[in-house]
Amino acid sequence: MRPARFRFIAAIAATLALAAPLAHAQAWPDKSVRIMVGASPGGGTDILARMLAEKFAADFKQPVVVENRPGASNTIAADVTAHATPDGTTLLLATNTGQAIAPHLLKLKFDPLKDLQPIGLVAVMPNVLVVAANSPYKSVKDVAAAMAAKPGQLKYASSGVGSTQHIAGAAFALATNTQAIHVPYKGSSQAHVDVISGEVTMMFDSTSSAMSQIRAGNLRALAVTADQRSAELPDVPTLAESGIKGADVQTWYALYVTAGSPKPAVDTLTAELAKVLKLPDVQSRIRGLGGDVGTLMGEPFSAMNRQEFARYGKLLKDANIKAEGM
Repeated sequence: MRPARFRFIAAIAATLALAAPLAHAQAWPDKSVRIMVGASPGGGTDILARMLAEKFAADFKQPVVVENRPGASNTIAADVTAHATPDGTTLLLATNTGQAIAPHLLKLKFDPLKDLQPIGLVAVMPNVLVVAANSPYKSVKDVAAAMAAKPGQLKYASSGVGSTQHIAGAAFALATNTQAIHVPYKGSSQAHVDVISGEVTMMFDSTSSAMSQIRAGNLRALAVTADQRSAELPDVPTLAESGIKGADVQTWYALYVTAGSPKPAVDTLTAELAKVLKLPDVQSRIRGLGGDVGTLMGEPFSAMNRQEFARYGKLLKDANIKAEGM
C-alpha cells in the first residue's frame, strides 16, 4: 500500500483533473466573439454594436469584433449568424427590419424565429423625417403638399427594401393619400449623401442614424414618428402633431445569437447585456441618439419578437408592400 501522503496527493490530482473540464466549461467565452451587423459602418446599428463590443470585450476578457455585412434588408448578417457554429460566439445586432419585416418579403435560407435565439432588446428609436438643410420644405405640411402636387415625382430614401424607413415612407404616403418614389440604399449613411445633396427629397431615418447629421446642420428634421417628441429633438413635432396619423413606425434594435448555442453561453450573454444597458454612459449614449434603453431580456423579449413578426406581416399585407423585384 502506498504511503498516506501519496494517497493524499493522488486524491488532489484526481480532484483537479475532474475540476479542469468544469472550469473550462465555465470560462465562456474562451475565444474571440463577433457581432454581425447588417448595415454599413456609421449607421445606428453599427454605432450600437461597437458600443456593446467595447463593453463586452472588457468583461469577457476576449476580443469582440464587429463585422458589417450590409444588404438584403439586413438579412445577410442574419444569415451568417443563423448558419454559424452554435457555440455562442457569433452574435447579431439586428433591427425589426431584418427580424420582423424582411422575412415577409424575401425568400430567406433561414427561419428568423427558429434559427436565431433572442437575447434582449437594446434600444427603441423613433424614425425622423429629414430633408436637406437647404431644402425648400420646412414642414411636414410642405412635403405632403409637394407630394400631392407632383404625384410619384418626389423621392424618399431608405436603408433598404423592407426597412422600417421604407415602411414609414409607404405609411406616410398612404396616410396622406399621395405617392412618392422609394429609393433603397445599403444603409443610412449612404442614403444621407443623396438626401443632403438633394438627389433624393427626404428620408424617414432612425434618430440613431440621423442625429449626427441633424446636429451638424446637414439635415433638417421635420417630424418624429412617435407618440411623443424626442428629448433630443424637443422642437421637432410628432407626425400626429403635424396632422398625420397612422404612420408611426419606430426602429428597435436587439441582440441575437445562433440558435442551439449552449445555455450557459446564452445565460451569460443575457446577464451581460442587462448589465451593460444599466451603465450610465451606455444609457446616456442611447438617449443621446434619441432612443429609449431596452429593458426586455430573455423570454419577455422573445414574446415581443414573435408579436412584432406577426404585426409587421399584417401591416405589409394591408399596405400591399412588396419586395420590388428582389
